[in-house]
Amino acid sequence: MTISKGSSVQELLGIESFTKYGVQTVSGELVFLSVTPVNIAVLTPANVEQKIVALKHILSAYSDIGVTCIDSCECFDNNKSFLEIRQEREENSCVREIIRCDIEMLDDIQAETASSREFMFIIRFKKSKPEQVFRDMNDIEKKISDNGFEVRRMKKSDIKRLIGIYFKTARYADAYDDYDGERYEEGESDNAV
Repeated sequence: MTISKGSSVQELLGIESFTKYGVQTVSGELVFLSVTPVNIAVLTPANVEQKIVALKHILSAYSDIGVTCIDSCECFDNNKSFLEIRQEREENSCVREIIRCDIEMLDDIQAETASSREFMFIIRFKKSKPEQVFRDMNDIEKKISDNGFEVRRMKKSDIKRLIGIYFKTARYADAYDDYDGERYEEGESDNAV
């Protein structure tokens, strides 16, 4: 892939398009499965070991499967650092108090979302037809579910949100357009997916 001046973010990431089941990239189609985490703190050591073995079986059964974990919300550390420095330099006590309240609000948000993690299986299909991807995804989902994990196939809107979180743009949109300016087209407001 050649990267030229004026390339879009989509081109830089190697994303060609969204497909019916995931994202088509230059290296094949990626399908994302969201896996609900298990609270291992309440499981016995034997049950934890059983979950680990089940996960090992899933990962070894498919050569093109990966696992990822992301924060399901933004991190405010940089904002907090900026506000703390700003608070130290501020001479006006009223403004310092407002900044203190802002820092406290960020702490509250972060505390509420501290354990918000999302776990995903990412499966790469190389040169597979949509019908084959569909059949294989059903088999993979069944295998994951049969091994005691709650799993669901991620939709286009879920994948867009995931990319938004990764690029720290999730706070700017409740939904993401398929292309820049889509929501501003004449007669097509509120059309974002």
